[in-house]
Amino acid sequence: MPTEADVLEALRPVEDPEIHQSIVDLGMVRGITIDGGRVGVVVALTVAGCPLRTEITRRVTDATAALAGVDAVDVELTVMSDAERQELAQRLRGGHGHGHSHDHDGHQHGDATDARTNPFLESRTRILAVASGKGGVGKSSVTTNLAVALAQRGKRVAAIDADVWGFSMPRMLGIDRPPVVIDDVLVPPEAHGVSLISMGFFAREDQPVVWRGPMLHKALEQFLTDVHWGDPDYLVIDMPPGTGDIALSMAQFLPRAEVLVVTTPQPAAQKVAQRAAFMSRRVNLEVVGVVENMSWFRADDGKAYPIFGEGGGQELAADLGVPLLGQVPLVPALREGGDEGRPIVLTDPDSEASQAFLAIAERLETDVAPRRRYRTELKIV
Repeated sequence: MPTEADVLEALRPVEDPEIHQSIVDLGMVRGITIDGGRVGVVVALTVAGCPLRTEITRRVTDATAALAGVDAVDVELTVMSDAERQELAQRLRGGHGHGHSHDHDGHQHGDATDARTNPFLESRTRILAVASGKGGVGKSSVTTNLAVALAQRGKRVAAIDADVWGFSMPRMLGIDRPPVVIDDVLVPPEAHGVSLISMGFFAREDQPVVWRGPMLHKALEQFLTDVHWGDPDYLVIDMPPGTGDIALSMAQFLPRAEVLVVTTPQPAAQKVAQRAAFMSRRVNLEVVGVVENMSWFRADDGKAYPIFGEGGGQELAADLGVPLLGQVPLVPALREGGDEGRPIVLTDPDSEASQAFLAIAERLETDVAPRRRYRTELKIV
């Protein structure tokens, strides 16, 4: 028969599906009982309405049932107390969020809320800001499918829907639940391997966001500092179109961000996209490539029809001195997938559009290396 220590060790690899840390290390395993071949496990959820309680139950059951001598598993779910949630939130901040002030004897004196810091300033996370000069070029579709394509390559991917006025990534990823709030730390929901934070979780789809620059700046700051991001390989950001306040804030908060410019083939769109690229460079953000969307429509006869013209992406890339990372064709399934929360790289991975996104993700990893890297060994203290 397994011992309590055996069960605890079997549960150690089981991660909370949103926090992505061991439920044992998080203190969520509250009790283990063994009665012959029947094992009972008590698990404390972070919040009462945990949206993934069924998934946690399944993971605990599967891990325990795999032990020799276990015939049945009973999982009982309880909930952390307020004090336990505060302790967990402090742990999730991990020195990157709130701190406590201490006197010379080491006693705490409450939250130092001004100690919030941006975890991506000292992180190996690669930051990709997907920008365009104008709306209507499919920038959000590109961002969503690129993020999923990177996740399919085995990378941990986080995403920020920074298009505060035109937020659409929750719908495109098929996420219909808000972030879990642990004390004052937001744990972003995840779908298809992408963790997302968006204004869409805090406003209805039909509710306009009427904000001036300082409020936009603060919202973006909170998206970075109040969220438990873990340690993703990539942070992909859906920028709002144009060259306004959020682009300026992004340059301040994420000075290592690499900019991907999305355009369509026609010269008018290409010239507007060029402004977004020049603005990025003006605030010292590096433009690393161009993605041309809606490049052609392939009809039933197999012929590609350049509905929106040709050459805009290549011309923009040449003007900027960066590579044209890919051309994405205009296909109805790409639009339908965005409306239904089923990204085309998942639903039809062999399609021409999916292959374009997968190739862009591969090129970003193999051909376009970031020039600015954070190195802990070079940190000055």
